[in-house]
Amino acid sequence: METERLFGYSDTVNELLARYGVKFGIYKNNVFKEQLFPFDMIPRVIEKQEFAFLEKGLKQRVLALNEFIKDIYGDKKIVRDGIVPEEFIYAGSGYLAQCEGVMPPKGIYSHISGIDLVQGKDKQWYILEDNLRIPSGASYPMIARELCRRSTPITFEKNAIEDNRNYAKLLRRTMDHVNTGGHTVILSPGRYNAAYFEHSYLAEKTGAHLVTGSELVVENDHLYFIDYSGKKEPVGAVYRRISDEYLDPMNFNEESVIGIPHIYDIYRKGNVALLNAPGNGVADDKGIYYFVPKMIQYYLGEEAVLQNAPTYLPYYKEDMDYVLEHFDSLVLKDVAEAGGYGIVFGNKLTREEKEHFLALLKEQPRRFIAQEVIDFLDIDIYENGEVTPRKADLRAFVLMADEPMVWKSGLTRFSRNPDSFIVNSSQGGGFKDTWVMAE
Repeated sequence: METERLFGYSDTVNELLARYGVKFGIYKNNVFKEQLFPFDMIPRVIEKQEFAFLEKGLKQRVLALNEFIKDIYGDKKIVRDGIVPEEFIYAGSGYLAQCEGVMPPKGIYSHISGIDLVQGKDKQWYILEDNLRIPSGASYPMIARELCRRSTPITFEKNAIEDNRNYAKLLRRTMDHVNTGGHTVILSPGRYNAAYFEHSYLAEKTGAHLVTGSELVVENDHLYFIDYSGKKEPVGAVYRRISDEYLDPMNFNEESVIGIPHIYDIYRKGNVALLNAPGNGVADDKGIYYFVPKMIQYYLGEEAVLQNAPTYLPYYKEDMDYVLEHFDSLVLKDVAEAGGYGIVFGNKLTREEKEHFLALLKEQPRRFIAQEVIDFLDIDIYENGEVTPRKADLRAFVLMADEPMVWKSGLTRFSRNPDSFIVNSSQGGGFKDTWVMAE
């Protein structure tokens, strides 16, 4: 496999990414800070047969999660049958009472799922997290691949790689499948959102209108897009990049100034599709993660193809006992946190910190999960003219139309700190392209 030619274009590609605005932003202490998302030229390579295995497991997982969300806002059979305790539904921040009894167009809740995996040194893949609300990141490997192709086309002529430019086609198929009649729009909070680059890039690639809440209006039980001339055009599908609570001030957070009043009312009536569906957070809570293999068995009658990282719920006495006994070898995660925040390594705490944390754990056992620390497989990055190993994960994207579709690419994020397992961009991580081999 020939990748050496890529090394000479590292600075060029990163400069172009900066010029094109390939950045991410974070709010910290009420201050918005925008920074570059460093790109590494060495691709992560996944062989065809190995990706076929991942594809099978990812489709299975997303199908089961979709059935779970449908069940939770419907009959709640999985709760009545004692598979998932009530406390893990109603106490979770992602559960929305407003979604009870509401069926989205064609029964699809998670149209775009971002499933985070890591590969251990035993070469086994483990699911770390399910992202079913507003998963981001597909645009980064798309544009990076585009710039790398432009820099050294011969590299892509000499390697049989799946073409990742079809993500826009898959996304458009996904949006069109549930469109209730009218235009398709991508709803962005605006320029200062952390993923604004992605919103604009995907709008360009899919041909959807990029809009903010001020450009949409609900009238006569339908949604309309106000174009540049003031004309109102019907909208049938909204790929929204706004969190549930800010989507509709009449139904959720009344202080929201970026949402569309009454959009949820017409969604409830089936007059517009919202991608992803409101209320999906009930299924990507870190506490619910523990139960996904059981969901697969319950809804599909199958054993899970892809395994969770070994996980313990302090909510259960036997798991709490295990966590207390093996605390120093575990990583604890706050189920309400995301982006690499709320993660505690037991062996990194001082004696006083440990005592404080254990007291909190015993007081609020539903708040945390504990996991074995997976020894990630190191992958190479190119840094300061040298090849050096770093920890990395993979965000795989599964899109749902008439069938689940796994994008043959993905976002590989790596830690720029050699001593860290945390790869999130908000924690200073970088990203690289993911090559899925075609033969």
